[in-house]
Amino acid sequence: MRVLITLIRRELSSFFSGLGGYLIIAAMLFLTGVSFVDIIEAVNNDTIHTPLTELFFGSPFFWLILLVVPTPVITMRLFAIEKFSGTYETLMTTPVGDVQVVLAKFAAAWMFFAVAIAPLLGVLQLVHHYASPGERFEWWTTASTFGGILLIGSSYLALGCLASALTRSQIVAATMSFGAGLALFLFSFLQFSIGTQPGCLATVVNHVSLFGHMEDFVRGVVDTRPLVFHLSLVAFVLFLNVKVVESRRWK
Repeated sequence: MRVLITLIRRELSSFFSGLGGYLIIAAMLFLTGVSFVDIIEAVNNDTIHTPLTELFFGSPFFWLILLVVPTPVITMRLFAIEKFSGTYETLMTTPVGDVQVVLAKFAAAWMFFAVAIAPLLGVLQLVHHYASPGERFEWWTTASTFGGILLIGSSYLALGCLASALTRSQIVAATMSFGAGLALFLFSFLQFSIGTQPGCLATVVNHVSLFGHMEDFVRGVVDTRPLVFHLSLVAFVLFLNVKVVESRRWK
């Protein structure tokens, strides 16, 4: 456990040791702010009966944050930069396990992603304070929305870790991880066509659809089905990641 914590601290510190990590946080905060400005302008002088979290979920910036930031931007450097700089072999020859390396890199990326989206809590409260003065702030709805973002972000981060482990080029890793995340996102659109029809295929589509997952979370509903789906997906992808890391021994 001590080795794992040391590796996580090493990976996490790399995000804040340079300007890149702060630029990512600034970009996410900018996109979040722009989305709420767009929401405020759309409902200007109108009474808001829909929760702010649901309005934010309907903004295109919401999915832009999930598609662009966690998958390619955060994860593209995790393994690829180690291979490119030559420190990968040095790391893997130290007395650490392959599983520990993969878990440490994923955990550090997840923690950084959580820090990067944390300002969303403040933005939601600030907008609610001025848009609905005197009304109680729905902390449970906000917490479930935040949890849903972290959950879907976990799947994207796992896909990004795997893509980074497959190449030594950060650009290639970013392209592959973005493609995988985009495919999962586009597959969710089948919910509006196949998902409305009876049958097993419709059940599978509705179970996998990211829109259906977040639609529940932004309304304060925590369903176990998306939890099982995303945690299973993360576990499976990280398992593949470990096998890719282990494959260096076969060469």
